[in-house]
Amino acid sequence: MSFVLYVEGPRDRSLLEAWAWRVAPALGRALPAITVILGGCQPLRAAEHFRSVRARTATARGLCVLDRDVGPKPMPARAREPGLEFFTWGRRHIESYLLVPAAICRAARVPAGDRRRARWFAQALPAEHDEPAFGALDAKPLFAHHGALQQLLGRPLRPVQVARAMRHDELHADVQRLLERLRAALGLAGAAAGSEGDAGSAAPRRIRSG
Repeated sequence: MSFVLYVEGPRDRSLLEAWAWRVAPALGRALPAITVILGGCQPLRAAEHFRSVRARTATARGLCVLDRDVGPKPMPARAREPGLEFFTWGRRHIESYLLVPAAICRAARVPAGDRRRARWFAQALPAEHDEPAFGALDAKPLFAHHGALQQLLGRPLRPVQVARAMRHDELHADVQRLLERLRAALGLAGAAAGSEGDAGSAAPRRIRSG
């Protein structure tokens, strides 16, 4: 193992994997084998695990992907480990990048042009390019069971369904930037873009609590 991707939870892994298949199928296939689930925003746990990886493979590299949550936080000094880098989302949570009305409607298989839904999206979501507003929005409750989106659409909707329904041109610049970074790290920069396939089924690894 020469590269490790650390994510906060299983949902992060599934969303990144779904988006990766849109950009480069080879990246989508590669992610399950390199992903380690931290069980929350735990950069120190990532650093500790990566230290053991480097003890076995001195040339190993890693990338830890974290939610921004309420505001930017200084990275603990103890999380600084040679070869380990960090990527923090510009928006509050990874779910914030799923708030694309057309993709949500495609995932739920409902008409995107329905006036009631269009009014709800216009009232509940910031304007398309209002990044400060999107950055402050807590998207997680919208996807909760019996949450606002389920009530609007009349059916449950899992975040990964939206991610799989998103087109390449609907992926936010932050998402594309991270995926390109992963492609370069894995030597997949020349991989073909675009795929309609679903992600692989390999189980992600988790770090066990001590």
